[in-house]
Amino acid sequence: MKTNACRLLDALQIRYETREYPVDPEDLSGETVARKINMPAEQVFKTLLCRIDQRDIVFAVLSVADELDFKKLASAAGGHRAELVPIKEVHPLTGYIRGGVTVFGSKKPFPVFADGSIELFDHVSVSAGTRGMQILLRPADYLRAAEATLVDLTRTAAFDAEGGSR
Repeated sequence: MKTNACRLLDALQIRYETREYPVDPEDLSGETVARKINMPAEQVFKTLLCRIDQRDIVFAVLSVADELDFKKLASAAGGHRAELVPIKEVHPLTGYIRGGVTVFGSKKPFPVFADGSIELFDHVSVSAGTRGMQILLRPADYLRAAEATLVDLTRTAAFDAEGGSR
């Protein structure tokens, strides 16, 4: 199946591979997707739609293993505060539903901020624009196609008294 994301990559002559997986609407977590496509969670990237200073919309792209640092995103976008866009607004703004959001082929070309960890891998996985399908491609190709700005978006892990992460 060709999604709008696939068609956009085809038009840009970017090589990619798709992986389909069974969808459980009760568990759309990125970690579950990573397991189903047999990739480490650090190599599977989620796309979050965020609002900066209650007005500007941006995409934040980071590993499903990481947590978004809203202050870092706001700063990167030239604002003071960032928050997730409510789920009910995601489809009208992007044309995509939760679990299938991608920057490729979005209704509007919102700015894209990708976490620098994307460059650590030969290939990464992102949503193909529908639940149940991922696109695997080279990070440089993703960044070029998404016209992404590379920044640090993740929270530093907190450690408990025993030295383990919380």
